[in-house]
Amino acid sequence: MFSKSAYENYLTRVIEDVNQSRSVASELGCANDEKVDTIYLGGGTPSILDSAQLLRIFNAVREQFVVDRDAEITVECAPGTVTPALIETLLRCGVNRVSLGVQSFVDQEAQSVGRLHTRSVVLEEISRLRAAGLTNINIDLIAGLPHQTAESWTFSLAETIALGAPHASVYMLEVDDDSRLGRELIAGGTRYHAHFVPDDEATADFYVQACETLNAAGIAQYEISNFARAGTESRHNLKYWTRQPYFGFGVDAHSMLPAKGDGPAAAVRFSASDSLDGYMNRSAHTVNTVSRQAAIEESFFLGLRLNRGVDLERLGEEFMDEAIAELEPVVADCLREGLLERENSRISLTKRGRLLSNEVFERFLMDKKEEVKVGTGSVNPR
Repeated sequence: MFSKSAYENYLTRVIEDVNQSRSVASELGCANDEKVDTIYLGGGTPSILDSAQLLRIFNAVREQFVVDRDAEITVECAPGTVTPALIETLLRCGVNRVSLGVQSFVDQEAQSVGRLHTRSVVLEEISRLRAAGLTNINIDLIAGLPHQTAESWTFSLAETIALGAPHASVYMLEVDDDSRLGRELIAGGTRYHAHFVPDDEATADFYVQACETLNAAGIAQYEISNFARAGTESRHNLKYWTRQPYFGFGVDAHSMLPAKGDGPAAAVRFSASDSLDGYMNRSAHTVNTVSRQAAIEESFFLGLRLNRGVDLERLGEEFMDEAIAELEPVVADCLREGLLERENSRISLTKRGRLLSNEVFERFLMDKKEEVKVGTGSVNPR
């Protein structure tokens, strides 16, 4: 746990980034629209901040950007932190969407990965949010948690449906050395319930089951990991997948803004240090200039995350048919291997393609972008 002063110092640093957003965009040669239609505060547990701190963040954003009256404003909350006082603060901040990191409705599974909440706490807090008028709620679930079985996974999906959640996100457990559970799994150890983690095949089965069960209940899949009832798709995340501009603030925050002028660069991607010490000490941004070729590749591997896929005809109009034609052999190979399917000019991932999506996306990466160093939740300009 960090001390209150540490939270305050970090918050001050983030607000500094917000206040310097125009100068950063100008320095990097980016066009920066002041109008914003989505805001997302997450990438951690912002609900642990106190009322004054949350208000300061949103006030800073509104001082630097023009926020639409009907903007989608989301805050990630950890179950167990959604108190009446927090809900009152969220409403004062203009929040109209809440994402709950439930992960599992089975208490043993949630506790095995360090979550402090129980199923009853989640149910109580969702009821509390709805009573306050915050009905646009996302529930995060993870397939592949320790102790998870086909029966327990069925229970978590059933609870999500029974709650009438308008939106659900389903992620498969990632095994890497960024978490203590991941490190233990890689090492073949038994600490942190690592020996109770389902194998890859079972986890993939859970994911397929989630797709089928949620779709049948009217919570339709619209992106690899995201499902929504009609009209409640995440407007903020849709902007990432359709290559719309966004500005991020905080440690390891990423941004993508259009490049100024008619030069060879289509956009600029930049990110703050992924080290807390580096971020607090104002380390230089890591910057990627996105060429037109790279923008085409991004249009494929980001657009293919969506169930609606990619419209080749529209891309041809945007980038010229000749540029799109260079990737036609990749498309043809994926169609032949059953990873993609095609309807008229639109291509999309098959069920098999979604399970192997990273492999599919890698095939569209033909242009290596150069990284250079120069002296930041996120907001999405319109």
